[in-house]
Formats: sequence, C-alpha cells, structure tokens
Amino acid sequence: MPEAIPTLVPPPLKRGDAVAIAAPSSALRDDDSLKRGISVFESWGLEVTPQDLSARNWGYLAGSDAQRRADLDPHPTPPLLACARGGWGAARLLEHPWPWRPGWLLGFSDITALLCSRLAQGVGGGVHGPLVTTLADEPDWSQQRLQELLFDRVAPDLQGTTWVGGQAQGPLVTVNLTVASHLLGSAHLPDLKGRILVIEDVGEAPYRLDRMLTHWRLTGTLQGLAGLALGRFSGCDDPNLSADADQTFSLEQVLKERTLDLGIPVISGLPVGHGPGGNAALPMGVPAKLDADRGTLALERADQR
Repeated sequence: MPEAIPTLVPPPLKRGDAVAIAAPSSALRDDDSLKRGISVFESWGLEVTPQDLSARNWGYLAGSDAQRRADLDPHPTPPLLACARGGWGAARLLEHPWPWRPGWLLGFSDITALLCSRLAQGVGGGVHGPLVTTLADEPDWSQQRLQELLFDRVAPDLQGTTWVGGQAQGPLVTVNLTVASHLLGSAHLPDLKGRILVIEDVGEAPYRLDRMLTHWRLTGTLQGLAGLALGRFSGCDDPNLSADADQTFSLEQVLKERTLDLGIPVISGLPVGHGPGGNAALPMGVPAKLDADRGTLALERADQR
C-alpha cells in the first residue's frame, strides 16, 4: 500500500466551539432550511457565528468571487467551517493560490472541489457530508454519524452491495463524480493511486456518466485505485429505459461496465450523496478498509493501523 496522503488533522470539536457558515457556491433560496441546519449545530453545543447569506447573490452565485472567497477565510479561523449549499461556483475560487487553514470543512456536491483541493495540499479535516441547508432533513442516524465524526467518536461501518470481491486498504477520498471530473488534470485533485474512492452523483443521464467514467479510465485514474465504492446516483437512470431497453443502457449497466474490469474490489449502494435516506458523512484522507466480500466500508481506528 502506498504512503498515506499527508494530512494535518484538526482536533475534535467540543461543546462551545465556533461554527462559521460559508456560501462558496450557488445563491441561497431557502432561508428556513439554513436556520434549521444551524439549529442542529446549536443542539450539539456549538456556537454558530451569525451571518446574513440568504440575501446575497451575484447572478446565480452566492455573491462575487471575492465575497465567497472571504467566506472561506474567516478571522479568527473557526474550528468548523460548514458550507451552506452546493450548486456551482466553488471551483471558481481555486483559480488563484489558496492557503488552506487547519480546521474542519463540511459539505458535499459542489463542495467536492474545495474538499479535494485541501486534500491535494495535504490539509486534512475535510468531511464529505451534509450541507447546512440539508442537515436538518437528514435522518437521525446520519446526523448522529456526523456528530460522532466531528467529536472524535466511533462512526459505524457502512454497508453496501458486493460487485467485485476482495479487500483494500488506503486513504479515503469521497467525491461528486461530475465535480471531480472537472478537476482532472488540475493541481486540485489529489493523487488517487492506491486510494479508496467513493463516488456519487445526481441528475446525470447514463451516457453522461459513461462519458465521465471513460475520461477517468483514459487518464488511468480509475486503474490506479485500491478500491472503489459507489454511493447514490439519484435521478440518473434513463427515463426511456422501459420503452427503449434495446436502444439504451440502464444506470447499473453503465456503472458495472465501466468498473467491473478494473481488477479492484468494488461495492455499490452506499448511503452517500444526494437523495433520500441519508448522506453518510465520510472524512477525507483518513485510513479506511473496503471489505468487498462483506460489502462494507470501515474507517480504521487508530489502534488498527
């Protein structure tokens, strides 16, 4: 197994720690979901720094690039920086050098760009998990899992479905496939050789997923993984499948055809990403074990390394 991605892991949160809210992507349209998400953090004993983000916009973005970059560099640096929503815009903030500061960064979807950029620079503390605007609607188990990860308690293994058996160990990287695909060839996608990769997506037709996964194969990125796990691909099946089954491919057909020949363990169906049922939080860059014989993904404990 290759050397672990070098990370600077922040200390676990404790009651009374500050949380700052960042809006690096699309403009907020639902102030109620933001307030309800903040209430969840407050119920954990965290203190959320007040900030009026709901009225801020620049076209379809949550403010100018300068405003949104400032969100990512609050002073003083809080123990937790939680992203309000996804959409689009985070990658625009990576065009100029960015000195990532230690601390926890939480989000998913478009926030994949920021999580990957931090990890590529060797800065840990990124968590692929609920956004502030989705947190309150997460089921209890998902909220509890996120709290456990941030407060340094044990998070349970995730259960999926075996596609290719075997076992793999390596640093964990979790991404939205579309967002990460647009980081290929840049300095903001960490080296994935020997890593366990978890991918998810939403609203992408099977042929577009085929195109993206083929791009990953052409760059050799998928072939270098230690193991692969698939989260949810919500709204990604072809609506014409039942009528034209002989003229299209299903979501599952595409995912299997592009992954089963990689010679690595593969599981599917993890409760990660967009869609109902819960978005299981996963820390970026931490040692993990993929046991595809059992269909499980586990975070390795310090005493297991």
